[in-house]
Amino acid sequence: MQEAFLQFLRNKVLITTIFAWIIAQALKVVVGVIRYKRFDFRWFVGTGGMPSSHVTGASCLATAVGQAYGFDSAYFALAASFALVIMFDAQGVRRAAGRQARILNKISEDIYWKGKFDEEKLREFIGHTPVEVIVGFILGVVIALVAR
Repeated sequence: MQEAFLQFLRNKVLITTIFAWIIAQALKVVVGVIRYKRFDFRWFVGTGGMPSSHVTGASCLATAVGQAYGFDSAYFALAASFALVIMFDAQGVRRAAGRQARILNKISEDIYWKGKFDEEKLREFIGHTPVEVIVGFILGVVIALVAR
């Protein structure tokens, strides 16, 4: 058990990727405080917002794998393909789900004020704008390069 934990701690690719995700989540809190002039712990553990921590982690992973095993390796191809799927999902599918939630919340408010509906709001900020994805990508690559 102890040896497995030590191996985990020596896995520079994984540790760098986790570190990149933590940095991205912390930056979301900073951006939220600046933008909304208040602190909300949900920004640190939630999805959505600037930058995309999913994309930051995935791009950091791909870059770190490329550095460790070569950018011409099958490992890098796998990690880069994974990162592309994450980027597409972050700004595509999850963003569309967020838009639908926003519309449903508006419908719910309209119904509520007419006295016919009383439900919790759906989560609207589950996806990312293209800019949030690009910033997350750049952040992940930079973190991997600096950690090298």
